[in-house]
Amino acid sequence: MTDDEAMRLALAEAVAAGERGEIPVGAVVLGPDGEVLAAAGNDRESAADPTAHAEVLALRRAAARRGEWRLGGCTLVVTLEPCTMCAGAAVLARVDRIVYGATDDKGGAVGSLWDVVRDRRLNHRPEVVMGVLAEESGELLKRFFATRRIR
Repeated sequence: MTDDEAMRLALAEAVAAGERGEIPVGAVVLGPDGEVLAAAGNDRESAADPTAHAEVLALRRAAARRGEWRLGGCTLVVTLEPCTMCAGAAVLARVDRIVYGATDDKGGAVGSLWDVVRDRRLNHRPEVVMGVLAEESGELLKRFFATRRIR
């Protein structure tokens, strides 16, 4: 599966999250052979859980499916640049790659505001691919927040 194809799956998760009233962020974890291990959208509001970001939920589901917490060989694909919590979770899960769409200048931790995943002091540093379908990911977020400001 290509990065664009995986991002389209993540975008579908983001749309579904937005329809539930969640901030529209979606994530997919691909296994070493490109198979989808897990997918999730944000669920913080519904779950009343501050850690229920799309990335964390997808990583949890992928680990459960594999039966181990180490996700070596896997790729985390997410519509928005991960925050510090999610970037840290990806590092701790030992994912090989992080692919993201829109940049988050206010809270991104994969190169924008911080760069958690490339910190040489950590024992694992995944490859980063940024900007995959960034315009579509960003527009989804802009539309969501524009409707919130009107109310």
